[in-house]
Amino acid sequence: MSNPDEKKALRDQLLQDRLQMSDRAQKLEHLQRVMRIWLVGREDVVIGAYWPIKGEFDPLPALHRWKEDGELLEEPLRRRIGLPVVDPQTKTLSFHVWYPGCPMQEDAYNIPKPKDTEEIVPTLLFVPCLGYAPGGYRLGYGGGFYDRTLAQLSPKPFTVGLGFAQGYLDDFTPEEHDVPLDALLNENGVVWPVGPLTPRER
Repeated sequence: MSNPDEKKALRDQLLQDRLQMSDRAQKLEHLQRVMRIWLVGREDVVIGAYWPIKGEFDPLPALHRWKEDGELLEEPLRRRIGLPVVDPQTKTLSFHVWYPGCPMQEDAYNIPKPKDTEEIVPTLLFVPCLGYAPGGYRLGYGGGFYDRTLAQLSPKPFTVGLGFAQGYLDDFTPEEHDVPLDALLNENGVVWPVGPLTPRER
């Protein structure tokens, strides 16, 4: 699907389907549970996520619980959550500490971002998916922010897409610059990788 008009029409349809999704509350609850279970056993202490817009799944409640769980361990871990801040020049993202009640301000795209908090580098990054396809490929809004950011982050974080089952695309052809995500989760469980998880993917 290389035709920009076709891709725009697909994005518009997926967005409408997501906004009009039936049983939304139940699906949100299921994906929260899937995400919390998936995080069990991960050794990451710095996780990047996103502020939900346009009907996206909200990962922050599960991440806040993950952070609190770390504080209850026998040897407490200082877990931290980062939200993206856009660099208007490079159109890339950096991640700054977020916590409930954190001072926020809107960026140039009217999306809330942490205000004057510390920049952190996540080892695990949750990415919103408008659509997703076999092989871990993601369809976003077309801005390219995550592609540019992941191309420059070193070391590259483990990337996990979050979306709903209605966003699955069985005939999607990725473009040359598309980089597959390491894992995909929806309200039904792990979408990608298919089959038993390797040690790196647990």
